[in-house]
Amino acid sequence: MEASPVVVPPECRVIEALNIMIERRISSVLVARGSSQLLGIFTERDLLRQIASASPHWRETPVSAWMAANPFTIHPDAGWDEAAGLMQHLRVRHLPVVENGQLIGVVSPRLLMGRRTEYLNRQIEERTAELRHANEQLMAKDAESLHNLRAAGQLQTRLLLPQSPPDWPEVRWAIHFTPLAHLGGDYYDFAVPDPEQIGFLIADASGHSLPAAMVAIMARFAFSEASQILPWPGEVLGIMNRRLSMLSEDRFVTAVYAVFDRGSRALRYASAGHPPPLRYEAATQTVSSLAGAGFLLGVVPEEVYAEIQVTLGVGDRICFYTDGLIEARNEIGELFGLARLTDCLREHGAASASELLAHILERQRTFSGTSPLTDDLTIAVAEILGPNN
Repeated sequence: MEASPVVVPPECRVIEALNIMIERRISSVLVARGSSQLLGIFTERDLLRQIASASPHWRETPVSAWMAANPFTIHPDAGWDEAAGLMQHLRVRHLPVVENGQLIGVVSPRLLMGRRTEYLNRQIEERTAELRHANEQLMAKDAESLHNLRAAGQLQTRLLLPQSPPDWPEVRWAIHFTPLAHLGGDYYDFAVPDPEQIGFLIADASGHSLPAAMVAIMARFAFSEASQILPWPGEVLGIMNRRLSMLSEDRFVTAVYAVFDRGSRALRYASAGHPPPLRYEAATQTVSSLAGAGFLLGVVPEEVYAEIQVTLGVGDRICFYTDGLIEARNEIGELFGLARLTDCLREHGAASASELLAHILERQRTFSGTSPLTDDLTIAVAEILGPNN
């Protein structure tokens, strides 16, 4: 918690409270009589709600008239998960901390995320402590930091990403994952909600390196919780979205989640602002987009993610990818784009999953030439097999 929250008396004018918030770069102040009698909380949201219909003299209004009275509070012994869950349940962004009737602090999503990031960083540091200690006397500070990021990236690959896809005779997989830095925001995972269905998630957290990796870890926890019990892609994305709703304004996640039924070969999928997968249809040798409508995860808590169903045929290929592929550039700044990826699938769609993946990577590398990637790159190709394969 923040142990020294900004407290104003109920008689404080709105303009005075607003100036304090601007000067201190905070989004709320507590309203109390004396140092302990909590009366309410005044936030930017309260200001926006009231100012549209306020009189011209609104600046002189006492803050007690616009505050949220009798706010929910929390005890200082409450854990991180309890505080986060209470904020999500109550749909509030600030919780005053009260002990024995005494106001002692305030908790906010930004503070909780900061503490959670510190906790995850400590876990990473503990896992790499022995190797860091061996290099402390040989490496400069900047080289040591680089080493730690490399070790954290290896941990991310081992702990965040699946080691191999489920071994099903109906589907053969080929996957390529390349983070831009040692830590990346791309993430993919499998789920088997029941013996007849296999789910595949591909996601992309905004940004790069450690901040994006932390968001990807949060997405993994949310997906793991929902996907093992729910076979419906839209509901799984909805749960992930609500779990990620406390991200800061510049953090979000795009995702596509698809569930394949091994008996009917039906593919149900839902999208959260992610580039649409492409389907190579073996029967017609055509390529189509599996487009879906849904907003980014972590932005609109009550977003509903619609499901779409298609029936796949033997020999079909599904290509999942992140925008690091289609936004790769060549030496003159051109984008690789969706059209080139579509052409590659049209030309090589009949190849096996691993061969098709190799063709896509070769096409992208030839196009980009010496231009480096500017984003994490993940590609997954699913090959639908027949009973005799």
